[in-house]
Amino acid sequence: MIASLSGIVKVVRPNSLVIDVGGVGLLVFVSPKMSMEQNAGQSISLHTSLAVKEDALTLYGFETSEARDLFEMLQTVTGIGPKVAQSALAIFAVPELVSAIASESAVSLEKIPGLGKKGSQRLILELKDKITEFSHAPQQSQSLGGSAHWRDQVTAALLGLGFTARETADRIDATVAQLGDQKDLSIEEILRIALTSGKSR
Repeated sequence: MIASLSGIVKVVRPNSLVIDVGGVGLLVFVSPKMSMEQNAGQSISLHTSLAVKEDALTLYGFETSEARDLFEMLQTVTGIGPKVAQSALAIFAVPELVSAIASESAVSLEKIPGLGKKGSQRLILELKDKITEFSHAPQQSQSLGGSAHWRDQVTAALLGLGFTARETADRIDATVAQLGDQKDLSIEEILRIALTSGKSR
């Protein structure tokens, strides 16, 4: 099990990083938000989870051990794999996701791409008694301050999460309409709006 790593960012993609660790370039899948915040050449330390399949070893990276542990717990739920678990943590901060599960808010959880109504109900049923071990400390968000660059960032994030160009354009248009004059939203908040706007996948 690779629980953490530290190295130098070599390549930045919408939902992954190539990190040089002792001369070896490791491909690590991360949230779109984390990817947006990285630049090639900078140092980085991540908590990681290794997903093992017959034909692949896939490494996922997180800023906190709580996010990594919750990512792994989500995958213990029947029908939830790494992609859905990563999407959940792209939409919700750890305290928000913990709260949604603990309060049995199926409507909120249905916003997670690939989960659906039955999946959200199963998630609550299987995790509501286990989820209280996670911290409820709030996580800081980076405000966009009305930056005109949010469209490029959110577009890259949606494409990185697997949405088609058409679906991405629809969601960006819907997000613009929903935002109105709001200017002090964080990257996570705007991405969350985009993920829950537009046509269903």
